[in-house]
Amino acid sequence: MLKALLLLPLLGAGLLSLLPSRSVDLLRRLASIVAAATMLCACLLLANFDPAIGDVQFFETRPWNPRVGSSLALGVDGVSMPMLLLATVLCFVAIFSSTGIRNGAKLYFSLILVLETSLLAVFAARDWSLFYVFWELTLIPLFFLIDRLGGANRHRAALNFVLYTLGGSVFMLIALLLLYDVAPGHSFAMADMAAGSAHLPEKTQILVFLGLLLGFGVKMPIVPLHGWLPLAHVEAPSPISILLSGILLKMGAYGLIRAAWTLPAAARALQDWLALLALISLIYGAVLAWRQTDLKAMIAYSSISHMGIVLLGIAALNEAGLNGAVTQMVAHGLVAGLLFLLIGLLYERTHSRDLAAYGSLNRIAPRFAVLIVFALLASVGLPGSAGFIAELQVLIGAYGRWGGWLAVVSIAVLISAAYALRAIRCLSTGPERPFGGAPAGVATFADLAPGESATAALLGAGIVIIGFYPAPLLGLMTSSVGRLVQQFGG
Repeated sequence: MLKALLLLPLLGAGLLSLLPSRSVDLLRRLASIVAAATMLCACLLLANFDPAIGDVQFFETRPWNPRVGSSLALGVDGVSMPMLLLATVLCFVAIFSSTGIRNGAKLYFSLILVLETSLLAVFAARDWSLFYVFWELTLIPLFFLIDRLGGANRHRAALNFVLYTLGGSVFMLIALLLLYDVAPGHSFAMADMAAGSAHLPEKTQILVFLGLLLGFGVKMPIVPLHGWLPLAHVEAPSPISILLSGILLKMGAYGLIRAAWTLPAAARALQDWLALLALISLIYGAVLAWRQTDLKAMIAYSSISHMGIVLLGIAALNEAGLNGAVTQMVAHGLVAGLLFLLIGLLYERTHSRDLAAYGSLNRIAPRFAVLIVFALLASVGLPGSAGFIAELQVLIGAYGRWGGWLAVVSIAVLISAAYALRAIRCLSTGPERPFGGAPAGVATFADLAPGESATAALLGAGIVIIGFYPAPLLGLMTSSVGRLVQQFGG
């Protein structure tokens, strides 16, 4: 089943290459069908997944390069299963919402499907060499998607993204080679490298963990490794921003969880420093989001703040913190995906992302206004949304470790509420303003079409369901997280 899940988008990209470039609508329909089939395959995988088993399920391995100890090892546990589902949902939403892509459509949809295969392989890999290959492979489609189809500064944005990620990956590769050297039988298997790391002195473990932290911290991103994110979000096409913020950042957090499992002594030793980085990211991202007038830049900086919550949950190294971190990864993926979807549709209609350009959209576009208000409130963790459940668990887990220091988090929450409410005020109240010089003003803005409303409702439903009934998601990961916590002596 895992092989089918990974190969389906790749086969879809091959089918797209056989179609004529002029048939843009046909290309989009076929890509949407392939993405929907992949999402269905992930749901079938979930139906056969046993949450009571904390170990890896659907495990299969084949020798890849026996001389160096690498293998094509695939498997899923309670931490990677939610990420697989999130990746398939967001890839479908990104493809289905790409109605504005007309030039280079064949390349665009083919690259998204190749990117989907790479993302799914990262979350399913049980061998560090396989993980690293697909980690790097995600760079190729994203570089061309930003560089060919992005905004005015797309070349700089694409180059920054690649250089930042490659720079972090160098340290990650060195760290993995050090672990490979001590693994039993010189194997890249995750279980073997974790067993070998137990024999390393604590100082060596810390150095190796810091190398992995640099690689994964760029993707999360952790301040001060975040420089690529705002520019890439602003210049990328809006459907690609859905993938960048919704799932690509989660690769870094997922990798960091695997790194902590591999090097538990180092994770315990650096626990307080990780929490400090998380608090800095929380406040720094919230302040910069508050200062933005460009809607995409605002959501990009808010992603830094939200990933700080994830890092804080990981740093807690207890069950509540890690459950909250994984839940926040899912919640932020859905909320950020919905926000970038709506902002992309807004930009297609008005050719502006400046908050000062809008006003009283609720009068002429009530469906859009309701969804954007809901998404902005969900982004600050409104009770009844998935973000509230995630942040509450992270705070419970972190309070058990650091106590009153968590009052700092309240500052970030207040700032987040400030920029969300400001955006709601600018979009939904005030005088009507003309878009693009149109004399009719806001009356030229078309409300969401049925297909657009349905796509947004899919993400909104996920946010509400997790917010009101989180038990299935928490049950999915509880056994695996409990097994992970045992590594830290919890």
